[in-house]
Amino acid sequence: ARKDVATSYHLSVVVDDAHQGVSHVTRGRDLFAATPLHRLLQALLGLPTPLYRHHRLVRDAGGRRLAKRDDARALATLRAEGATPDAVRGMVGL
Repeated sequence: ARKDVATSYHLSVVVDDAHQGVSHVTRGRDLFAATPLHRLLQALLGLPTPLYRHHRLVRDAGGRRLAKRDDARALATLRAEGATPDAVRGMVGL
């Protein structure tokens, strides 16, 4: 999807999730406003609706949010560095 065209992003997200069999979506609260649109598209297209969980944004020691587009550490990296499942859940407010 082209990131400069929001419509294609939203359509791609719901179609990709359905195609991949995604049953649970966990994402930051900054994406909360997109969820009703995604649910509407899923309903209109007859696609399954996953369960959604929006967590507080995870930030680094400097207060910057961790994001893929900023090359933030991945979950696998956190695990390799010794982060426990409980520690990761705590990072997202669970």
